[in-house]
Amino acid sequence: MSDIPDIPDVFDGDVLGLFAARIEAQFGLGLSELAQAVHAAPQAHPGATQAIHWYGLLSEAQQAVEVAEDALVAALETAVGDQLDDPVMELAHQVNHAVAARDGRAITLRFLLQAPAEMARIEQRFGPRVTTTLPTPVPAQPARVRGGAR
Repeated sequence: MSDIPDIPDVFDGDVLGLFAARIEAQFGLGLSELAQAVHAAPQAHPGATQAIHWYGLLSEAQQAVEVAEDALVAALETAVGDQLDDPVMELAHQVNHAVAARDGRAITLRFLLQAPAEMARIEQRFGPRVTTTLPTPVPAQPARVRGGAR
């Protein structure tokens, strides 16, 4: 997946900004304009519709990460001693789960943005996809038996 130079393999920093820029570049519209176009006619461009949908899910997941991180930082500021108690550890687990959900959505969005270019490259290399229609059935012929049973 490292074929796309503008989306790093490690999701850190401004994940939403990176994907917003990639979506805008791929579809040639600002994110808000593209979202309005998708809401007006979702069937017009399925790729844009999926990109906007998954960008929305990514935004929600990023907000969950930030809320979980803020709660953990607040708990760590009041923690006493070297040992962390169970509520603080639970907050750390919530951060881990939120990050995993965010990264999963980012990977999905990355795939959706990469898929059209990848499919074009595959078709160019191997030709069109194999047809899924069944071949015309050949009528069955009785089998010939030599030297029948005696």
